[in-house]
Amino acid sequence: MQDSDQGQPAFEGALDGSELSIAVVQARFNDAITSALASACLAELSVLGVPAEAIRHITVPGALEVPLALQALAESNDYDALIALGCIIRGETYHFELVANESGSAVTRIGLDHGIPIANAILTVENETQAWARAEPKGRDAARVAVEMANLLKDIA
Repeated sequence: MQDSDQGQPAFEGALDGSELSIAVVQARFNDAITSALASACLAELSVLGVPAEAIRHITVPGALEVPLALQALAESNDYDALIALGCIIRGETYHFELVANESGSAVTRIGLDHGIPIANAILTVENETQAWARAEPKGRDAARVAVEMANLLKDIA
């Protein structure tokens, strides 16, 4: 907890994943980059104490398929948090905007509709250099966000 401006302690979720069950959905498009995201994410989940048997890792073809898998996982009520991993690199057509906007809004909608935290680490970048620079840090961040938000929602309930 941190102090807020009003003197009341701010409420934060803990970074202890030992009691959590988390599913990770990884897009295979731009596979080398998304695999680096996944490796960093899974390693960080382990560091945070999430038991290996409490982690489910699923792959799908691309970023537009991630939300459908997230929705099925959310509907199962088997997970405390979900993680979306992918990489969308700008090209020469409008397709980049379509994929980035649609996947992003769908991920958000699923989390809100099902009341489950979803750490969205679907990278939207200009080029491969940017993607590689973000892959490992964003993979680790996604794991921390999922654990913190799962614990926060449990504490609020």
